[in-house]
Amino acid sequence: MNTLTIDNKSYVVIPAESYRALQKQAALKTRPEKTLTLSEARAYSKKLINKWSGEKK
Repeated sequence: MNTLTIDNKSYVVIPAESYRALQKQAALKTRPEKTLTLSEARAYSKKLINKWSGEKK
């Protein structure tokens, strides 16, 4: 790992394999988005449509 300074900003240079490993590790820590059931999705979309249609009036 090397450090590089450009315009008073410090950057770290690492090998590509290490970078990919860090990306994979970070991706595993993110929470997946909640998926809705069909009935929940319909209710949610109706709620949003009603909200949006009310704003346009």
